[in-house]
Parts: sequence; C-alpha cells; structure tokens
Amino acid sequence: MKVLITGGYGFIGSFVAERFFKEGYEVYIIDNLSTGNKQNVDFKHKGYVLSVEDRKCEEIFRSNRFDTVVHLAAQVSVKTSVEDPRLDSKSNVLGLSNMLSLSQKYNVHKFIFASSAAVYGNNDEVPLLESSVCNPISPYGINKWIGETYCNKWKQLYGLDTLCFRFSNVYGPRQGSVGEGGVISIFMEKVINGKELVVYGDGGQSRDFIYVEDVADAIYRSSYSGLDGVYNLSANTENSVNELISALQGLHGSVAFVHSEQREGDIYRSKLDNRRIANDLDWVPKNSFQEGLAKTYDWFVQKHASQEQTRVKAKKPSAPSRLGQVIRTLMPYAENALAFGFTAWMSLLLRDSLSDFIDIKIIYIILLGILYGNRQSMLAVGMSTALYIYDELSKGREMLSLFYDTDFFFHVAVYLFIGLVVGYTVERKNTMLESKKKELESLSEKHEFLTEVFKETRQVKDELQQQIMNNGDSFGKIYSVVKELESLEPEKIFTSTVSVVESVMKSQTVTIYTVNKYGSYLRLLARSSGTQFDASKSMKVEDFPYIQKLLHDKKLFVNKDLKGDIPLLAAPVFNNGKVVAVISVHTMKFDYFTLYHQNLFKIIVDLISSSLSRALSYVEATAIQRYMDGTPVLKPEVFADILASKQVANAKHGVEFMLLTPIETFDVTDETPQKVSRFLRETDYLGMSMDGKLLVLLSNSSQEEASFVLNRFEQNGIYMRMVDEEFSYA
Repeated sequence: MKVLITGGYGFIGSFVAERFFKEGYEVYIIDNLSTGNKQNVDFKHKGYVLSVEDRKCEEIFRSNRFDTVVHLAAQVSVKTSVEDPRLDSKSNVLGLSNMLSLSQKYNVHKFIFASSAAVYGNNDEVPLLESSVCNPISPYGINKWIGETYCNKWKQLYGLDTLCFRFSNVYGPRQGSVGEGGVISIFMEKVINGKELVVYGDGGQSRDFIYVEDVADAIYRSSYSGLDGVYNLSANTENSVNELISALQGLHGSVAFVHSEQREGDIYRSKLDNRRIANDLDWVPKNSFQEGLAKTYDWFVQKHASQEQTRVKAKKPSAPSRLGQVIRTLMPYAENALAFGFTAWMSLLLRDSLSDFIDIKIIYIILLGILYGNRQSMLAVGMSTALYIYDELSKGREMLSLFYDTDFFFHVAVYLFIGLVVGYTVERKNTMLESKKKELESLSEKHEFLTEVFKETRQVKDELQQQIMNNGDSFGKIYSVVKELESLEPEKIFTSTVSVVESVMKSQTVTIYTVNKYGSYLRLLARSSGTQFDASKSMKVEDFPYIQKLLHDKKLFVNKDLKGDIPLLAAPVFNNGKVVAVISVHTMKFDYFTLYHQNLFKIIVDLISSSLSRALSYVEATAIQRYMDGTPVLKPEVFADILASKQVANAKHGVEFMLLTPIETFDVTDETPQKVSRFLRETDYLGMSMDGKLLVLLSNSSQEEASFVLNRFEQNGIYMRMVDEEFSYA
C-alpha cells in the first residue's frame, strides 16, 4: 500500500507519515520545506521537495499510483494570510485543487484533507458542531472553507472518496512557533530558555487542544474506513491560557509571565464537538491534556539540551565587499574610457594618414557595442561625436559653422546608426541568450527531477522483480517455467508439461493422459521418471468415477477424501471446449495440499491448455503442408520433429515408444498407407523417414505391445517389423 502525505516533513505531517510507516505502508512525501524539516522523518521513505501546486507533481502520481493521499501541506499562519492573501490562496486553494485533480486522474482510493476550526470564525457557540454556521474572519479560514467545498464537489462530480477534518488546536513535539496551536510551543520555548511569558487579556481564553499523535491515529484509521464528508477532529475539551501556565509550572517550576492588552479579533472560547467522529470511527483521543503536555515538554527539554551540546560558535560571515560590487559596476565605464583614450590618440596622432580611408571612431563604437551592448555603445557615440567636434575645432573651424555642415551631420548620423544597430543587436542577442539560459535551467531542473523519478521507479521495479523471481511459487516462477511450453508442436508441449508441473507443484508423480475422441478411454502420454508410483498405460473411463466426474463437470478434481488409489489433483486440458487430456498429480507434500496450490495447479493447466490449443490450431491449419500429397503419411521433416520429441520424453521421463517399418517396400501413393493408418491409435503416427522409408511410431509402447500390433497388421495382410534401437535413436 502506498500513501502520499503532502507537508509530510512538517509538524503534523511527520507524525502522520510515521504512523502509516509503522503500519507497513510505503510512504511518499511532497513538501516545499517552507516550514517543514527533513530531520522530522528518520525512517525509509521517498521525499520530493516541491510545492503542491507545481506541475511536476503529476510525474509523482503517474509513477507511483497511490492508494491514499493525505493533504496537509498549507500556509498555516493566519497573520500571513491577512498580510498576503494571494500567497495563502496559492498554497491553500491552487495546491489543493492540483492534488484533487491528480488524485482523481490517477485513481486514488481515499483523499483526506486537513481543514481547520478557523472556518467557524468568531462563533460564540460552545461546543461547535459540524452543522454550526461557518463565518471565517481571515483569508486562511476562508480558504480552508473553500477547500472543503472543493473536496465535496470532487466527490459529487468525479466520485473521488474525500474526507475533511476540521482540526482544533493541535500541539506536540516538533511544533514550530507559527500557526494554530502555536501558543504551547511558544510558551515551551520561552519557559525552557528562562524568558517571560506574555498573556494577552486576562488569560481566560480557552482552546480545544489535541495531541498530535491522536490526530495521526484518527487520520490513519479513517484512511481505510468508509467515512466521507466533514468531521471535527478534537479532544472536545477546553483549557484556558491560565490552565496552560499552571500546567507548565507543574512541569518546569516557577514561570514568569506578564499580562498585556487583549488582541483585537481574538476568539475568547473555542471547543469542537467530536462525538460524530467518535461514533462513526470508534475513535477517542488517547492522551489527556496533562499527558500530552508532559510528552511535549520532555521533547522540548531534550531539544534544548541537544542544541546546547552541539552549539559551536560560528564565525560571523564577512559581509560581501561593496568595493567589489562597485568595481564590477564601473568596469565597463573604465574600459570604455580606456578605449576612448586610445581612439582619441589614434585619431589625433594619425589623422592625416588615416582620415582619408578609415574612421577609427566607428571601430571604437562597434567594439564597445559588441562587448557591452546598447548602453556603452551609445556612450561611445556621444564621446566619438565630441571627439569629432574637437578635431574639427582644432583645425580652426567655428562651432557655429559645424551646424551648417552636412558632413558633420552625416558623421554624427553614421555614429548614431552604427551605435544603435550594434547595441540593439547585441542587446537582443544577450536577452535571447538569457532567456534560453533560463529555459535551459528550467528544462535541466525538470530533467533532473524526471531522472530522479525514473531511477526511483526503476529501483522499485527491480526490487519487485527480484522479490517475484525469488519466490518459487510466484507468477514470475510460473512464467519462467511455462516458457517451456512455447511450441507449435503438440508432442513437444506434452513432453514439456511434465517438467512444468513437477517444477511448480514440487511433485515427482505427474501423469498426462490423452482422451480418445469418444471420451471412453485415457491413454498414458507422459509421466514423471520417478518410480514411486505405478501409472496405468490406459484407463477405461467407466472404471474410474473421479474421471467420469472430471470429464462431465470439466473442472478441477481434488481428492479431499485422500483416497490412496487415485490422484490428489487432476485437471482437464481443453481444446475448443473439448477435454483432450487429463493432467494428474498423484502425491505431494501435505503442506502443499492447500487451496493456494490447488489454484496454482489450475492456473498452470489453463496455461497448458492455451499452449496446446494454439499448437493444435496450427497443426490443423498447416495439415496440407504436414502430409505428403493425398496420403496420411507425415512428411520426413515433420515426422523427424515428432520422433525427436519422443526421444526427449524417453530420456527425461522414461516414456517408451516403438518404430515399425514394412518388410516390403511399397509406394506411399498406393492403398497400403491408408490401410495402415486405419489400425493406428490416435496417439500413433505414420510418416516417412529421411531416407525414404515408411515408419510407424507407436506412442508409449513396449516391445511386447508392439508385437501385438504386428500380429494385428499381419492378420490384415500387412507385414511389418520392428526397427532396431540403433536406427530409432540415430
């Protein structure tokens, strides 16, 4: 069983995850670590650092196929929800809708949503029932109420089994100082660190505190229940702030506290009625307020002691050097100034020799534009224009005359055009590169995530495959041994069947009998090579009631009376709905004579029937290619395959066969082969050898039985002889 817990590294989520793990579940966690801590979960699990609204979550659902989803991930601070409603809606609404959609899409059996007592708002009713009026006063409470509606609609529209729990004030180990119920963790931290407690108002404000392990227990038990809809999850008790301080004094000793003005909008009394969940789930909290508080205090004491022991004075990290930032900012301007100085020197020193064929200021503008983009290129345009003006004035021209000179405006226009084109082009290139870089980073991040999911899936697959192959009675084992049945030759399938049944059923007393077309006789086709039992070569159906019943009912026969003269298990092999063979297991270990192994035997026989039907259909479809034209004589290559199968059966299982051949040679096209075929049994074969000799193969026959057949042939004018052993095994 697989469970996904969103927010599983958080305070409540870590306890829920631990409970499911102890019950044997495979635990998966999605948490963005905004408030969670990976150290809260120290058992084997698979965690993903993601937000619940992230699209990557679909890969997790697609790869794992969860049975249960417990949605605890949320923005839990009422204060934050008021200051940033958009952030609260993103996590508590969009995240929930994403989890619901994926749960419905990938067939999750149970979806459990963590709602809150905040949906009731400032309701004076005590205790609050599930039917009480909901009037939330914060975005957090509003979004939790919306979440319940989402769950209800997903059940109505898509049939997703959803369950919503309105938590009262949950407390316990691992709790932080934010969110509902945080007053206990805040007080614990201050008490242990010797700080003064602040009590807002008179301290008579009461809350329904419930210990976190009781919440985890209810969530786990509801995951396999038929509960749906909305339930309060609480201790159904009231404890005031003054009672909390008194309990802390009993645990810690003297506790200093001061009173402050009551906060505006603070709910004075809160208590949730838990009778519905108690009745429907047969659940009650196991920890009283005093017991839960003692466990929580012990955890905070241990945490404080551990922090003191491991605290090492860390060197204060040096602030980033502002000088370095200034240098990086001014570097392009400094390099621009240096390049301009060189350009000015070149222009003024070599103007007489260069001005006729090159303007070095243009090179300067292009270079700065390529290196730094639009800002520095336009600065270079301005400085180049100033240099051009200075150069012209140094030649004795008046400033005013420049504004009437078309050459001046042409130079300035060229500088400006080049600066704009080069600067814009480089800026556009840099923007595109930055965009592609971000896109590449996003794709790389997604690739890394998918690679991680793939590796995890592959690891699970390998582990599962290893478990299957290590289990001797598994379907993996069945598959590996039944591969022996992959043949289109019926004789090969019958020969392999004994080995298959022996391997799976762990028995050395397996027989296979073929049923004649009239259903009156069974003929032994193959058997285990062991000598622990005697198997009749033929059986008359009317002499064996269990065979009559098996052929009539066409069902597995189980020797429940443990009669010693019949098999323990026997099953029919079908072809086109007709029983063509019977497979029997005569003895087996008593521990294996169970319903499980009976079903296992039936599955094996069904697979054998499937393989045999396929082979017989092939034989029927290729009959023209198997027989010599117009005769009942098998072609040499077909007869050779059947003979090889008989030789294998003889070597592995001691199944006898005999070969007969006519004393006188005659043509296969005359009436003799037709006459011979009429005296053969259904399990015997008439074929041509590779060297052109007519051969008769008598299945499961000894020399004595072959002699009887020869006499019958002789009485009908057909003279044959036995083929010597050397020839038959050549």
